[in-house]
Parts: sequence; C-alpha cells; structure tokens
Amino acid sequence: MGTPSETELKEALHIAGIMREQDKDPHHIAKSLLSLNYRNKFLRDVLLAAELYLRGQGVTEHENLLKAIENAKREQAHAAGKDTDEVMV
Repeated sequence: MGTPSETELKEALHIAGIMREQDKDPHHIAKSLLSLNYRNKFLRDVLLAAELYLRGQGVTEHENLLKAIENAKREQAHAAGKDTDEVMV
C-alpha cells in the first residue's frame, strides 16, 4: 500500500471533516482518520526528539525526548478516555 501524497492526505482530511460535520460516517472511517492523523503528530514529535537525542545525547535533548513521550502518552490516554494524571513516563 502506498502512502498518500500531501495533497491526497489534505483532501481526505477535508472530506473526513465534512463527513463528521454532516454526521455521515456510518462506519466511523472519517472519525478514525481524523483521530489517527491528530495522534500521529505526537508520535512524529517523539521520533524527532529521539533522533535529536541520539545525535547529541545531551541533557536538553533527553528532557525534550521525555516531554515528547509524556505528551504522546497523555494524548493516547485522553483519546481512550482515561485519567491523564495516571500517565507516567
């Protein structure tokens, strides 16, 4: 399966938004796409922070990596309806 181009993804997200607004998402495909796209941002931040940490392995890079992981976990818990105070790094 190929990865959608930036244009294709933007179009898909736009249409998914319209489907959700019009409550025409009987199989929850639009909801899933929008949710996964939103959560993917947090995982990209973790990847970037990990790459920077591995290059420099400094204290600041380590702190940034831990923050990115914590943010991703917090968002995952929020999306699952769990108490974000229980999220631990």
